[in-house]
Amino acid sequence: MKRTLLLIGTNLAIMIVLGLVVTLTGADRFMSEAGLDLGQLLVFSAILGFGGAFMSLAMSKTIAKMSTGAHVIETPRNSTELWLVDTVRRFADKAGIPMPEIAIYEGEPNAFATGATKNSALVAVSTGLLQTMTREEAEAVIAHEVAHVANGDMVTLTLIQGVVNTFVFFLARVVGYIVDAFLRRGSQSSGPGIGYMATVMIAQIVLGVLASIIVMYFSRQREFRADAGAAWLMGTPQPMMAALRRLGGMEAGELPQNIATAGINGRPGWAALFSSHPPIEERIAALANRR
Repeated sequence: MKRTLLLIGTNLAIMIVLGLVVTLTGADRFMSEAGLDLGQLLVFSAILGFGGAFMSLAMSKTIAKMSTGAHVIETPRNSTELWLVDTVRRFADKAGIPMPEIAIYEGEPNAFATGATKNSALVAVSTGLLQTMTREEAEAVIAHEVAHVANGDMVTLTLIQGVVNTFVFFLARVVGYIVDAFLRRGSQSSGPGIGYMATVMIAQIVLGVLASIIVMYFSRQREFRADAGAAWLMGTPQPMMAALRRLGGMEAGELPQNIATAGINGRPGWAALFSSHPPIEERIAALANRR
């Protein structure tokens, strides 16, 4: 959850700032007396949309470290850090990726991976996870994060984010143009007015939130793939299933119909549309079907 929220939140903030700047400075010059130049607007939107997405990706590792207070392990200081480094190295070698940076941060049981490329990835594990899980369960969670890196999930999600950003920028300005034209009907003034700027900003925020539903759908799908990757790296799905039960607060072997805990476990009802992770029982069921 933390990994995805950092990327989506940063991207949305960058998108809003970029949109505000270009609107206030008049840099979005795709309107003329003849009307709206949709081709020029689409190119403009794509540049801003993908630019914002890749800016947030480039900043993701730095923001993750700052927001969690993660301590990057340069040289292991104790047996736990040595075990963590050895575990990540073993999985990275098996997955065929360069050794990621490894960090520990204070917090509840969780872990995340981030970074712009496979060659500059970060795998971070919380102290809560190391303290409450068995070594095998913790290994499974680490394998899951290494699988995210090996699958190139951060770049894939960034490309998807770039596409939806493009349409957010595009549609917000089309709506702004229509509203502004309606408000200025009969007026002799030319060029966009305050109605255009206000509508674009509001539409951009609303559409940006709605677009996150699409991004979250793809995020949930990649969690299933990372679970499968962890099962492959571990040689069996059992440790990942056990780790998921532990994260969901379940007894071993128990599989309840509904798990309402936010974050790791997904969210119930309509809020599930905005969840980056599927419900834990669905993830366990998917792993069980691999056996």
